[in-house]
Amino acid sequence: MDPLTRFLFALQEISLLNWRWFTSLFSKPRYGSEMIRQMDLIGVGSLPIVLLTGFFTGGVLVLQTVPTLRAYGSDSLTGQLVATSLIRELGPVLSALMVSGRIGSAISAELGSMVVSQQIDAMRALGTDPVRKLVAPRLVALIFMLPLLTVAADIFGLLGGGIVAKYLYNLDINIFIQSVRDGISTSDIIGGIIKPLFFGLVIGSVACFKGLSTTGGTVGVGKSTTDAVVVASIWVIIFDFFLSKALQYLLDIGSL
Repeated sequence: MDPLTRFLFALQEISLLNWRWFTSLFSKPRYGSEMIRQMDLIGVGSLPIVLLTGFFTGGVLVLQTVPTLRAYGSDSLTGQLVATSLIRELGPVLSALMVSGRIGSAISAELGSMVVSQQIDAMRALGTDPVRKLVAPRLVALIFMLPLLTVAADIFGLLGGGIVAKYLYNLDINIFIQSVRDGISTSDIIGGIIKPLFFGLVIGSVACFKGLSTTGGTVGVGKSTTDAVVVASIWVIIFDFFLSKALQYLLDIGSL
């Protein structure tokens, strides 16, 4: 099978998988306890790595930009630059990539192991729909929790930027905070929440598809896990471009 045909086949299967789990939400059983458990695993479990990423990303932004801004006498705009960069772009994308590496791989490995050990076949034999039981709770949890993780990363990024600005470059923290306020608009916040919704859908869809399509025993599980992380990360970056352009048009974010 040539690469184009393989890609179109995978896109078709992922689309059908998304349709099946979405329509399953409107009928019973819904497995609410499993959704809550997945939200805990995805949200609380991913919180430390996302907060750490956000904190040091904000610090690095200040570290790299203050010398240049100071050369032009514009270091008072540091907070605006950090806030705009984090909320519009770096917060959603980096949070999605961290979650893709941690959760995408875990979902793919878990579902792949269930496939090769024939647990999925056993569920079907007992009359349980694997998509309703396994896929829907994970995707719902990702779609709900990734925006919250992104907001947390943004807040800690601004905190890290403020600490670096104050203690390494002696910037007045009140000026930094005011600059952050001036640099954030309602459209930026809305756009920064919309992006993770789509990123969560992409990560969950790819991870579940790769896991459920695992073949080749335990070696296949490893391959599916690797493919899930790589493919989901690539699609997050691709989707980010098109979402940014769409948000520019719809919410007037970043347009001239």
